[in-house]
Amino acid sequence: MPPLSLPFTRRYITLTVAVIIAALALPFAATEPGALVVLLVALLLVAVGVHDLLQRRHAILRNYPIAGHIRFLLEDMRLEIRQYFLESDTDGVPFDRNSRSIVYARAKGQLDKRPFGTQLDVNADAFEWLNHSIAPQPVPTGDLRIIIGGPDCARPYSASIYNISAMSFGALSANAIRALNRGAKLGNFAHDTGEGGFSRHHREHGGDIIWEIGSGYFGCRDEAGRFDPAQFAAQAQEDQVKMVEIKLSQGAKPGHGGVLPAAKVSEEIARARHVPMGEDCISPARHSAFATPIELLEFLVRMRELSGGKPAGFKLCIGHPWEFLGICKAMLVTGITPDFIVIDGAEGGTGAAPLEFTDHIGMPLRDGLMFAHNALVGIGLRDRVRLGAGGKIVSAFDIARIVSLGTDWCNAARGFMFAVGCIQSQSCHTDRCPTGVATQDKLRQRALDVGDKSERVRRFHDTTVRALAEVIAAAGLSHPNELRPRHFSKRLGTDRVARFDQVYRFLSPGELLAGTDDPRYRDAWPMARAESFAPTS
Repeated sequence: MPPLSLPFTRRYITLTVAVIIAALALPFAATEPGALVVLLVALLLVAVGVHDLLQRRHAILRNYPIAGHIRFLLEDMRLEIRQYFLESDTDGVPFDRNSRSIVYARAKGQLDKRPFGTQLDVNADAFEWLNHSIAPQPVPTGDLRIIIGGPDCARPYSASIYNISAMSFGALSANAIRALNRGAKLGNFAHDTGEGGFSRHHREHGGDIIWEIGSGYFGCRDEAGRFDPAQFAAQAQEDQVKMVEIKLSQGAKPGHGGVLPAAKVSEEIARARHVPMGEDCISPARHSAFATPIELLEFLVRMRELSGGKPAGFKLCIGHPWEFLGICKAMLVTGITPDFIVIDGAEGGTGAAPLEFTDHIGMPLRDGLMFAHNALVGIGLRDRVRLGAGGKIVSAFDIARIVSLGTDWCNAARGFMFAVGCIQSQSCHTDRCPTGVATQDKLRQRALDVGDKSERVRRFHDTTVRALAEVIAAAGLSHPNELRPRHFSKRLGTDRVARFDQVYRFLSPGELLAGTDDPRYRDAWPMARAESFAPTS
């Protein structure tokens, strides 16, 4: 049964009670002073509730009139107490690095400055920082962009250094998708569709699209669930689509396949994905269109051609090292290189996944990125392939640090979810998201105002990129692509500090082919095969 549209659901219980109390007190208000006071208080609450329903800035208040104010009051008290005592957030991140606080301030256009300086323990082991320059450069103006597209790409894409990572329509509501895409359009950056398909909600505002194709081939599949080249070509050649991406794995649940719980498989989702309504929508754990590293690269060529020459690449969380090295060997054998590879870290988020997958499977972003970067350098092909990265990248410092370790651009899902109103209620899989971000409930998602939230998406992107420009200028640089491991330092103990280039080992061009003594590659390289993902015996 669909949710009631009248204010008798649990979300409107406070407003409903206020209306009932006002109605009961009204007959006695003229003769009983106490009843008059009750009536005035009840009418005040009703007025507040009606205002909450009509305003557009706070989704919580639209979904929970009156009661939502209690949440904001408790949140303010919680933040003040944590700030006073410098307590840590639930995930161990110190208060002043709380990612939601950073995003909310920037998305809302509030001051993101802070008094009293550093609140982190700068003497703690593993503390990291960017080394500034005595001779800072002028802060770069305009957006910071890179060109994505290898020598075989006919239509390269000029991408922002910071873009919206893969979040599917289905996992997110229609209004959340609209707000994200309109924000991308306003800010001139890209929006990855996620594996759920290139929906009508992505198309509505015309923001740049990276179309992700998962193992379910949603939006371009035949009746048997196999890849349909005709359906793919018809959509991939639309001007709005700027790049096409194969999803091999997702950092939060690599090797598992996408999961959309039955509660969120609405009639529209079922129709868009060509799956049964009301049943868990689970993508296969592996692709049916290819089975070997060589076939993967050949499929990429096919996607590039079907899209009209647009950049084609793949996304993965690094797992067995010989598998990625097998793809590298396939590049050498075939001469085919992807235009880009996106490395997803195991710390990335998801709306639904088994606990063991979210916590203990997959390589963390920093390790995975450096492995892929070094592998491409080691076979002499790094200059032909752009690298993207995603996994808890929220602040300008996060971007600068990961760029120094090998990426060309960054994607973020969590930060942009916060920008459209996510409060981490941990209800993504239940279809009862209180802010309308991660739900297919029509009544809940109406609380998310597309116009207001898209402006927040734009502001969060713009202020973060502007902050990045200030950061690199302070380091004496003119563009993030000048960042190197030597620009960052890390405390390794009470009496030892080292630069990143002293902490981490980086391969030299061609070193993997010439023979390296680095055991991460030396031992896995002989096991890798271009004709199979399985290792040599």
